[in-house]
Amino acid sequence: MAALTDVLIVEEGLCLTVYDDATSKAIGPGKQMVGHPTIGIGRALNRKGITASEARYLLANDVVEVREQVARALPWSTRLTPVRRMVLEAMAFQIGLDRLRDFKNTFAMVERGDYASAAAGMLNSQRAR
Repeated sequence: MAALTDVLIVEEGLCLTVYDDATSKAIGPGKQMVGHPTIGIGRALNRKGITASEARYLLANDVVEVREQVARALPWSTRLTPVRRMVLEAMAFQIGLDRLRDFKNTFAMVERGDYASAAAGMLNSQRAR
């Protein structure tokens, strides 16, 4: 098995972002495809996709990363209850840390402990609609 793995890595290459296997070019929004969207070592996503266990593995890594990002960007969030901190982490995962940072008024409410107003503000945001 190791020999086959080594051969495939050499022949297919390793690409950590989605690319067009016919052109070897990265795929971005609105890009025209010639071949198959591929990632890793020759994994044609439109043919095989990923398994549920692979998706959970990727998610577990993403969760660790987003928790670290939120703790660095919003140091006061580490003093929140786990459920309140999880709301911010879920938002960061879903909309990205840069967009989460746009919720400055909401953060001020959370830091004051005005959680009801913060929740209302989140639900009234353009992102929630």
